[in-house]
Amino acid sequence: MLINELSKKTGLSIHTIRYYENLGMIKGLTDEKVKSNNYKHYDSNAVERLEIIIEAREVGFSLAEIKKILTTWFESTESKPETLELFEAKIKEIDDKMRYFKQTKKLLEKVCEKLKSEER
Repeated sequence: MLINELSKKTGLSIHTIRYYENLGMIKGLTDEKVKSNNYKHYDSNAVERLEIIIEAREVGFSLAEIKKILTTWFESTESKPETLELFEAKIKEIDDKMRYFKQTKKLLEKVCEKLKSEER
């Protein structure tokens, strides 16, 4: 499929797909027989990689972390320990953020209550 089809299938803009390709996260293939254009063709592997990228971005992975996930998932023979370690680190990071946000929320609630009591 061409990049516009890939864009429609994944919901990502062509610009974003090209950006991920420039980072080496996906790869399009050009037909060596055709010299009149630089059209790249993408297969189901590109769709799968982009879906992983989308999901990983949604849960807070950085692009560097996602690139590592893709490498260990698709190219490494012993990917489970590395991937598991990366996921466990992300879970810890999320837990730390949740604690921070809960503390921040409590502090803001106290300030709001104080402001409300001063209005009366």
